[in-house]
Amino acid sequence: MEFSRGSPALTRSEIWRLEKYLRNLFRLDTITLLERPQSDSVEVHVAGEFIGLIFKDEEDGEISYAFNMSILEMDLPEPPASRAR
Repeated sequence: MEFSRGSPALTRSEIWRLEKYLRNLFRLDTITLLERPQSDSVEVHVAGEFIGLIFKDEEDGEISYAFNMSILEMDLPEPPASRAR
């Protein structure tokens, strides 16, 4: 899915609702969403650490939100010997 600058802006109400949804879903009160200069997305933080972006998409009159999280290979733990293959 591609997001362009023409994507609809996220409202403060949507940001609050998304943050509440994520906090409930993951049972984690340290999730916060921060506005960005690009109004079609917000930053996702956990305990103050940036972990990704949420983009708003509107197509055929339906609104959806896409969470994009990049994970660096160097941040992953080493697998136990039983899983190393």
